[in-house]
Amino acid sequence: MRLHGSARRLTIFIGEDDTHHGKPLYAEIVQRARRGGLAGATVLRGIEGYGASSHLHTSRLLSLSQDLPLAIVIVDEAERIDAFVGELDELIDEGLVILDDVEVYRYVGRSEGEQGESGR
Repeated sequence: MRLHGSARRLTIFIGEDDTHHGKPLYAEIVQRARRGGLAGATVLRGIEGYGASSHLHTSRLLSLSQDLPLAIVIVDEAERIDAFVGELDELIDEGLVILDDVEVYRYVGRSEGEQGESGR
């Protein structure tokens, strides 16, 4: 089954070494999103990038292979995302946050009762 609708995407760009009270910042953000009941969150690890400081972070050079860029992507209803953004103020010291409206196509499996001959 395919569900379709409007949503908002929150993308947070931080460094892999960023922390909050000694815990990886990306893990704290994902846990808060989960506790807040947001639909889902994914952390993507970049292989190369730079930010406002223009300092290159790359996995190609051993000496620079730390603090790789991360992108945390969360998609949910606009109101729920907007409410969650306020929590980021206390968590992020340096980074970039992007909000954009998106169209979502969600594919969900059939429940056991809906499976016909081919589902057996």
